[in-house]
Amino acid sequence: MTTKSAAAAARATVYGYPRQGPNRELKKAIEGYWKGRVTADALRSTAAELRRSNWRRLDEAGIHEVPTGDFSYYDHVLDTTVALGAIPERHRSSVEADALDGYFAMARGTQDIAPLEMTKWFDTNYHYLVPELGPDTVFTADSTKQVAELKEALALDLTARPVLVGPITYLLLAKPAPGVAADFEPLTLLDRLLPVYAEILADLRAAGAEWVQLDEPALVQDRTPAELNAAARAYRDLGGRTDRPKLLVASYFDRLGEALPVLAKAPVEGLALDFTGSAAANLGALAAVGGLPGKRLVAGVVNGRNIWVNDLSASLATLGTLLGLADRVDVSASCSLLHVPLDAAAERDIEPQILRWLAFARQKTAEVVTLAKGLAQGTGTITAELAANRADLASRAGSPITGDPAVRSRSAAVTEADARRSQPYAERAAAQRAHLKLPLLPTTTIGSFPQTGELRIARADLRAGRIDAAGYEERIKAEIQEVVSFQEKTGIDVLVHGEAERNDMVQYFAERLTGYLATRHGWVQSYGTRYVRPPILAGDISRPEPMTVRWTTYAQSLTSRPVKGMLTGPVTMLAWSFVRDDQPLAETARQVALALREEVNDLEAAGTSVIQVDEPALRETLPLRAADHTTYLAWATEAFRLTTGGVRPDTQIHTHMCYAEFGDIVQAIDDLDADVISLEAARSHMQVARELAAHGYPREAGPGVYDIHSPRVPSTEEAAGLLRTGLKAIPAERLWVNPDCGLKTRGWPETRASLENLVAAARTVREELSGS
Repeated sequence: MTTKSAAAAARATVYGYPRQGPNRELKKAIEGYWKGRVTADALRSTAAELRRSNWRRLDEAGIHEVPTGDFSYYDHVLDTTVALGAIPERHRSSVEADALDGYFAMARGTQDIAPLEMTKWFDTNYHYLVPELGPDTVFTADSTKQVAELKEALALDLTARPVLVGPITYLLLAKPAPGVAADFEPLTLLDRLLPVYAEILADLRAAGAEWVQLDEPALVQDRTPAELNAAARAYRDLGGRTDRPKLLVASYFDRLGEALPVLAKAPVEGLALDFTGSAAANLGALAAVGGLPGKRLVAGVVNGRNIWVNDLSASLATLGTLLGLADRVDVSASCSLLHVPLDAAAERDIEPQILRWLAFARQKTAEVVTLAKGLAQGTGTITAELAANRADLASRAGSPITGDPAVRSRSAAVTEADARRSQPYAERAAAQRAHLKLPLLPTTTIGSFPQTGELRIARADLRAGRIDAAGYEERIKAEIQEVVSFQEKTGIDVLVHGEAERNDMVQYFAERLTGYLATRHGWVQSYGTRYVRPPILAGDISRPEPMTVRWTTYAQSLTSRPVKGMLTGPVTMLAWSFVRDDQPLAETARQVALALREEVNDLEAAGTSVIQVDEPALRETLPLRAADHTTYLAWATEAFRLTTGGVRPDTQIHTHMCYAEFGDIVQAIDDLDADVISLEAARSHMQVARELAAHGYPREAGPGVYDIHSPRVPSTEEAAGLLRTGLKAIPAERLWVNPDCGLKTRGWPETRASLENLVAAARTVREELSGS
């Protein structure tokens, strides 16, 4: 039971909601605008209708306070940059000429102007656009978007709470602008920034906002005393102003730790805390600081990042404890529901027995509402919901899908020797040079080539039965032939087959491994208009048959040059899936690694001399607290070595990583013991090459010279310039030439031109090195 006075205040809310619409209407409208088929007014109309639809659904579900301002055409951090007037100088004229086109130019670049750098949002697979700041940055308030969207919600007679990235997180996510000293600290701009936040807050209050949410997820990471002092100063300043709404400071993804007492003492009216996973430690920490007397607590007790049904009884127990620690306790998901698909009820191909285990955004919203009702009115009002939830949890726990004794026995039998190559790198490198006979500065690509409309139509035709499997395979063969022929004519040294048969680098493998479930409508935003359907890892993992050998060997039959076998690594298979939460991640990673090891060995047996195991998620999955790093990196690197440890010395193992801060994990990159690593580097101006050099990285590396997340074509001289920069850090005999990432999202015309320039740049620099 709960006390009437405390429980009566309980309300249901969420921090944010999926943006795309049930049929990815936003993606289609934006891409139509880029292609000139959709007008700006039509795009704005589509966006406005999606916002209204989301708010109405939340209201009808029982959410008492809807979020506004979280909707974005591309990225909410980029939206914050616009709101703060922190437009990079190179984009200022285009923004002034046309705000919408200038916004997309910052996100995607133009032929003449580079976009902002893109990287992962904490330890998620969402990408944000990195703010570029310097000592000369001038902030100016532009509350237009926030005020307009608040007024839209208020016009629907809804209680609305605008959501903004907080000032501390914004500055901690920023980087020095190009040309600014690398040691410049954006946090030194705080005093310049706070009046701009204050102005936006005042505008929102004037527009009718009672509360504004300021998101500060950066405070769940390890922070220096100076950074914590900055947070205290920021909220002392903002909280001390009179012309503002009530402030709700939100953190999520982990425990607040040493930042909790700072925020608890701040003159703000509320805190929003995560109480799921490792963030459950917030409960004891909150009690230790004396709670939040006189303040509002928004309790994130429903996991906003995974798709399993909530344990309602456990969450109610947590909420009951929290009632004594704050003046008012409201119920929410742990973070924005941006990170999960929209509606599990749309999945018609998943067995009903399994579907009852799943909760997407709409189901999580219902869980939040149920918990708020139980907290406010007593558990007797939700008896049926609790009984159904207990049955769902028991169904999953007792299902044979979740356990395979053969897989578990094999995993238990793994030895340390299984995760080691038979010879040290120096000996392997010599054997590989003799076997592959590659030139100085060898060229390659990361794996995928453009997924054309024809390929998507062929895949849809196969699903619909309009063509049979034989007809589909002929189409795939023709695409592989085109990709291989183009690479040979262009002069690329190590080829790929282009991955025409793959819908997604994780989903393709998940559909061929036991233990995984695939969704049909489970789209989640990765960046901009790029949406992915993360598979669901529900049970123990095994590989019934080879997954890539046929198409790799077919491509190799078309050329005498080496063709890379392409696999997605075990950590990325976990990170880009909705992973099971009923066993340690380390055990799940080992199971995936053993399945992939079979594939690696079969590729080698079929004559594949170069095998790439992509691990772009190694850094993004790094725990947010340093105390948790060692354990994670130990099992993550072991999983990679277990995947690749069984090959001969002259088989060259590659890996690939992109769009993350690699400097934090250079030692882990070394511990992978891959022979070659390719990394994103074009937007960051070869920063990773310098980080590898500073570490003394001894193996071969390909820092990217072609930014594939922009439609612009890099010139030969631009790519050559990046190569020259790379050579200052990595010796020529260990430097590869490649794009930042796969080419799946690019069109053929820009891909052809960009790769031709990339190969020309490699030749130019080779000639410079030879003195000819």
